[in-house]
Amino acid sequence: MSNAVVPQERKKFSLALQSEGYQNLIKNTLRDPKKVDRFIATISSAVATNPALQTCESGSILSSALLGEALNLSPSPQLGQYYMVPYNRKENKNKGITAAVLAQFQLGYKGYIQLALRSNFYLKINVLDIKKGELVRFNPLLEEIEVNLIDDELERESAETTGYYAMFEYLNGFRKEMYWSKNKMISHADKYSGAFSRVMYEKLIAGQIPKDDLWKYSSFWYKDFDSMAFKTMLRQLISKWGIMSTEMSDAFVKDGMAANSENGDFDYIDGTSEPIAGNDLIEPSDDQSNVVNEFCTSEQFAKIRSKYFDHVANKKMASEKLIADMNKKHALTDDQQAEILNWSEANA
Repeated sequence: MSNAVVPQERKKFSLALQSEGYQNLIKNTLRDPKKVDRFIATISSAVATNPALQTCESGSILSSALLGEALNLSPSPQLGQYYMVPYNRKENKNKGITAAVLAQFQLGYKGYIQLALRSNFYLKINVLDIKKGELVRFNPLLEEIEVNLIDDELERESAETTGYYAMFEYLNGFRKEMYWSKNKMISHADKYSGAFSRVMYEKLIAGQIPKDDLWKYSSFWYKDFDSMAFKTMLRQLISKWGIMSTEMSDAFVKDGMAANSENGDFDYIDGTSEPIAGNDLIEPSDDQSNVVNEFCTSEQFAKIRSKYFDHVANKKMASEKLIADMNKKHALTDDQQAEILNWSEANA
């Protein structure tokens, strides 16, 4: 029997979620029936309210959502803990990558705070925008900062942001502080995010972008610069000086990341993908230098087929378990998961 991939018409996520394969995958991963019911309801709602997500490969949505569930974070945009970000993946024939619309897992800055506090190492953790006139002095050598915050909250909200401050304090009293000027933050975004350009950002702020072209600037670096700056400050602060639990380390590594090849190579996500314009939930990772392609390539899948086809066909391994195991390494496409599910019928 031939075991070649047979392309299938993509199902709507709501229908794919009810398929036996997906249901078994969710149940085997979460195990607790109450968690399963809550997860299905939450993820269904998140997709139903976001038209851009509805165009994504169902497998990529499920993969992102299961990662968020494993970290016990909510996909609710109101909470801002993590986002499922739709991307157009560009074709790369040299790497065996086909064009597709994928959902990428992206942590929000509030997700970082949640994971840090949950680790039980931190007494305090905070990130704040510094307004014009508030910074008195900052000594980076001694990490000493002096600010006079504007007392009037409404006045402060409307004031120009000139910098960002982040700090944490451990339960044992150890404390770390960090300050970046907004100019430094813009330079960081310009260097590491392919979805952002300093020149275009300055034009956007100055109102020099025609209305018909505004859809091109849907990245959160353009739409909500402060939120992305907060996330960057926390990533910089915690990665350099913070204690990270196993859960937090896993989240830090997987924020916007996925395996591109079996040899561990990494690429900019923006080199092979582009955010879908007009999506309100798009929040590209602050530092795209570590982001890679999420899906299993045709070359990788050929190796999986060669190694595991007989095991599944001869009932030595359940197809659902293989899908779950493979998704931990490099997420499978809908067609790839469908083929694996069909292997169990090969010798029927």
